[in-house]
Amino acid sequence: MSMRPVLTCPRCDEIVREPSAWSSAWHCALHGEVLPLRSSLSPSREGLDGVLQSAAVPVWLPWPLPQGWLVTGFAVAGDERTGGRGCSVALSGPNPLGGLAEMLLISEEPGVGLGARFAGLAGPDAGEHLTAGQPAGAVEYGNHEFPMWHVDAPGRAAFAGEMMGHWLWLVLWPDTAGALMVEPLPLRDLRDPGQDLDLPFGARSPQLPG
Repeated sequence: MSMRPVLTCPRCDEIVREPSAWSSAWHCALHGEVLPLRSSLSPSREGLDGVLQSAAVPVWLPWPLPQGWLVTGFAVAGDERTGGRGCSVALSGPNPLGGLAEMLLISEEPGVGLGARFAGLAGPDAGEHLTAGQPAGAVEYGNHEFPMWHVDAPGRAAFAGEMMGHWLWLVLWPDTAGALMVEPLPLRDLRDPGQDLDLPFGARSPQLPG
């Protein structure tokens, strides 16, 4: 008998209360109605398939991966009724400035709060946390560049921007790993058809909840 995954609030670590006869929404004691976060998906092809089955937002992956980097987990906010309205892809690899580094790419609809949570912020969205002035970097998708702004986040390097109506967050530990954003980061949306990428998977990221 398989155990049901523990579902938590995308904005904090609280376990959420299931929908009831009176409400079709999941509830967090701190944040009210939320989309339930499932972060138990394994860093494997099966885990990725679990994300792609329900994803209503892009599932971003840097491709080609930075040298030596591995895919180390997934998290999805949403249920069967809503679909995946926020998702995170975790990666681990060598920090350009020495040591090991962790990266999370989060795509979400406004109000989900997943990106702000991983950036260590109150949330729910990037707008109030974006620094003013020029973009701090960019990502590439479909022969277009999309600007990313620096986010003042504690103990990490965080960037956020808007892509095709959704928030994109890129969060790196330690903060020196932000050097990966010196050049525009090429991205793939793993939902796009016709992709047969041989993804290297590694041990589950310590930055994912659970």
